[in-house]
Amino acid sequence: MSEKPTIAISHLGCEKNRIDSEHMLGLLAQAGYAVDNNEDTADYVIVNTCSFIEAAREESVRTLVELAEADKKILITGCLAQHFQEELLEEIPEAVAVVGTGDYGKIVDVIERVEDGKRVKEITSEPTYIADETVPRYRTTSEAVAYLRVAEGCDYACAFCIIPHLRGKQRSRSIESIVNEAHSLAEQGVKELVLISQITTNYGVDLYGEPKLAELLRALGEVDVPWIRMHYAYPTGLTPKVIQAIQDTPNVLPYLDLPLQHSHPEILRAMNRPWQGRVNDGIIRRIKEELPDAVLRTTFIVGFPGETEDQFQHLCDFVQRHEFDLMGAFTFSPEEGTAAYNLSDQLPQEIMEERRDRLMSLQQPIAARKNQACVGQTVDVLVEQGKPNAGEFIGRSARFAPDVDGLVYLQGKASLGNMVKAKISHADVYDLYGEIISD
Repeated sequence: MSEKPTIAISHLGCEKNRIDSEHMLGLLAQAGYAVDNNEDTADYVIVNTCSFIEAAREESVRTLVELAEADKKILITGCLAQHFQEELLEEIPEAVAVVGTGDYGKIVDVIERVEDGKRVKEITSEPTYIADETVPRYRTTSEAVAYLRVAEGCDYACAFCIIPHLRGKQRSRSIESIVNEAHSLAEQGVKELVLISQITTNYGVDLYGEPKLAELLRALGEVDVPWIRMHYAYPTGLTPKVIQAIQDTPNVLPYLDLPLQHSHPEILRAMNRPWQGRVNDGIIRRIKEELPDAVLRTTFIVGFPGETEDQFQHLCDFVQRHEFDLMGAFTFSPEEGTAAYNLSDQLPQEIMEERRDRLMSLQQPIAARKNQACVGQTVDVLVEQGKPNAGEFIGRSARFAPDVDGLVYLQGKASLGNMVKAKISHADVYDLYGEIISD
């Protein structure tokens, strides 16, 4: 029997895509394929692409072109494959397969067909698949952190977003399935689980007929893992029931990533955001009152078609009034296939970039002040990298999510993948610095 080919994965895009990559790696390893992280020596390279905005597509295409020029046999998976299947097969002759966002579970079969000399297009036009805890998974994050997908897809039709078109309607996993996977990750030494889906506050609606995030959080409270963090909590979904579950469940961090996108009611309506103008001062104040320790992170889109200077100023005032701990801002990117693509009043790129920079410069002193408030505190830090011999380590406190927020730079003695107590000695706009006081 001939030796099986070696396969490398080049991973691009969001953490939902990362989980797809991890399942593909797990399935390939289970089927006896050698998985290699060296793209130069591998027989095949799977490029798991992103197609969320123009910049992400450009990065995906750049990666594909570089590999094609190096004469690599490429399998294109993920959102770009779902989005531009025919074009990719036409433009990149080195592509031996395109695999859709709902088809990563068939990767072994796809490789076998490619090995038989076929050029494979495996794309379900309306993705319905979501891997559960029984699908093998090879984690690519640091040992102490794992992403835990609670649902896939989205039922909203926001005017700027291509995701429902690329990933299908919302489909939630059962509470039992998620908790089983959480237990197994905890047994592997994971100290932080990050719950992800498109809108985590909508978890369970499709499966149970109503949102079940509160029940899920309480069930995860039984898992032996110190930190459970939620991403993408739509503020109107933070009901009293969900807030109570966060308060009652010690390992659920009061860290809320609120994808607000804007503050002005007219822009929110034009964006076709759910509950449009209702994401207002009252909701943010209520969250702060009910969870006084909460770390609030958010993202905004500036330069949505038709955004006036006054509407942008409304957003600036909103940011100054609410003082979010952490904030990101993006310029609007017109995506073909979305409602906002053909809107008139598209703003020039330089105006969008100038607004983004103005908004971020308002946020910087706020972020610096929030970080400064940590100086003198003793906090738990999850240690993720370091030079043990030099006594230098890098980790995160509960304030910071992996990959998107700041870091904590530490001096002292620690072992990687563990929690330590650290005293914060100084801070800058993005990061904290401190001494380890106990391992």
